[in-house]
Amino acid sequence: MAEPDSEAPAEAPLYLRVAAALREDLAHRRISPGGRLPSERSLSQRYHVNRQTVRSALQLLRDERLVVTDRRGTFAAAGAGGEPSVPALTALRPTFPGGPRAAEALVRASLAWEPAPTPLVPRLLLAPGEPTLVHRHVVLGPQGGALQRAVSWFSRRAVTEIPQLSRYRRCRDSRQQPDLRLLYHWMHQAGLRITHRESVGVPPGPAATTAGGAARLLVHRVVSDQHGHALEITDIDFSAQSAAWTYEFSA
Repeated sequence: MAEPDSEAPAEAPLYLRVAAALREDLAHRRISPGGRLPSERSLSQRYHVNRQTVRSALQLLRDERLVVTDRRGTFAAAGAGGEPSVPALTALRPTFPGGPRAAEALVRASLAWEPAPTPLVPRLLLAPGEPTLVHRHVVLGPQGGALQRAVSWFSRRAVTEIPQLSRYRRCRDSRQQPDLRLLYHWMHQAGLRITHRESVGVPPGPAATTAGGAARLLVHRVVSDQHGHALEITDIDFSAQSAAWTYEFSA
């Protein structure tokens, strides 16, 4: 097996370095499709890391659908190799902003650079009036009606530390159709260990239903890093009759 790159940046988390080494083995067929990977203990000894680090690396590869684990052990997935595809990642990792069904539906999305609402400013570690990246996302039904609306605000740390987001800092307005479905994968790539916290509720009074009588549900999501700092805050509003909310969690 390939050893982790000794010239990798020192700040890169160990589990990402182990995952990269195993990914290279899979890509070059050093572990054939369907072949069994060494045990956690063997990998721990090979890469001089603890078993929790190995488990985190394997979890990342499972999220990428490069390996599968059952009671017999961990095996290279059929056809494993190279970079994970978008469908594979969206099938297993929580997909930004509204889950796999939203990712596969007709959507309208935009990015803008603007101040966050005042109540969110402290959570996002922003100064009053400081602009940040804002993502708006609408899922459309077969007839063109809006089934789900979402707006997300990103913290200063998210925009700074996630390369795929930081490139938008150069743009004051980016209203093209952005594809951020792999946002949570990008967070892992940046060494961020994320926690999702979601609150689901209904609006008060008559606003609790749509014009067609369907119930409305409101989802408030906060995604934080390993230090408890918010990276993303998202509000999602959808019709419970015409759209289902499926939440998938990966530890």
